[in-house]
Amino acid sequence: MSKRHPVVAVTGSSGAGTSTVKRAFEHIFAREDIVPAVVEGDSYHRFERMPMKKAMADALSKGENFSHFGPEANLFDKLEELFKIYGETGGGQKRYYLHSLEEAEEHNTRLGTSLEPGQFTPWEDIPEGTDVLFYEGLHGGGRR
Repeated sequence: MSKRHPVVAVTGSSGAGTSTVKRAFEHIFAREDIVPAVVEGDSYHRFERMPMKKAMADALSKGENFSHFGPEANLFDKLEELFKIYGETGGGQKRYYLHSLEEAEEHNTRLGTSLEPGQFTPWEDIPEGTDVLFYEGLHGGGRR
């Protein structure tokens, strides 16, 4: 890990407490005047909500297992690239998965888009001047 551009990844399944840990880190960052680039793991899923439901139904009809946990449903290469680039330069790209109407409204206002819950925002650059990349999600540093 880079001392100049550290990456902190908190991983776990839904209900494991990653959001609680994220909130604790947010308090620490604020208290210590640390500027984080926060990245959510859902942003590195391969499919938006409706295509994911279809892919899961298709797999089920064939007797196959398909879920958010597997490599076929995720962009592990993009996540690995983000960790590498951030560690080297403090840069990289991220996007947001819009879980709710509130999140969609917030990002639509910010970006001038008309996205709906279950969709991704476009990829955008990590802002300059961040001190740490903080990632929270299902997957951390998996290798292919």
